[in-house]
Amino acid sequence: MDNSSGVGVLDKAATVLSALEAGPATLAQLVGATGLARPTAHRLAVALEHHRLVTRDMQGRFVLGPRLAELASAAGEDRLLAAAGPVLGALRDHTNESAQLFRRQGDLRICVAAAERPMGLRDTIPVGASLSMLAGSGAQILLAWEEPDRLHRGLQGARFNATALSAVRRRGWAQSVGEREPGVASVSAPVRGPSGRVVAAVSISGPIERLSRQPGRLHAATVVAGANKLTEVLRRAHQSTPS
Repeated sequence: MDNSSGVGVLDKAATVLSALEAGPATLAQLVGATGLARPTAHRLAVALEHHRLVTRDMQGRFVLGPRLAELASAAGEDRLLAAAGPVLGALRDHTNESAQLFRRQGDLRICVAAAERPMGLRDTIPVGASLSMLAGSGAQILLAWEEPDRLHRGLQGARFNATALSAVRRRGWAQSVGEREPGVASVSAPVRGPSGRVVAAVSISGPIERLSRQPGRLHAATVVAGANKLTEVLRRAHQSTPS
């Protein structure tokens, strides 16, 4: 291996985790991505699964596990979550709607930060909630910029189609009206990592009665500005990291 530490099993485990950073993988895909022998790749993936560093999605594919997020949070290295609180709070105050930050994990999107509307009718999505990748503006954002094959797979059974995602890419934000839940509308925008890859979605959500059937007209600019702030946080953090 190019970056050998001298501890072979750790190097191979790191290779498995690095391969899964690109998204869910079957055992065959893992073998192809890592160059490891099939029994070795399987043994390592199962061992990492035991420690919750790897888990499986609904299709049985290997994906990065929840323990990685827990370790990152404990180490204080998750700049995105650290910055999300103030940004989501400002979004909530400006739009008077609940605000959330979602990350994709396999076939689900996880709410990793939220700022709730303090009173009145609201769409409550608690931190840790798992939502489908088949509906909602947050799901559209997390899927729209995927590689073509993953995008095609993600559209199977979705409440939106390829034309809708093309529009999302063109304008840089997504909206949904009653797509995830009857009576609820939302607007979302992408947060990008230093490489330009979409790593999270910032959303606001609330009742259609307030957000209307064209929620993007009301709040897209504000949500995009909030997402861009978090993208800038990640860019600065990357630039300040010693190479």
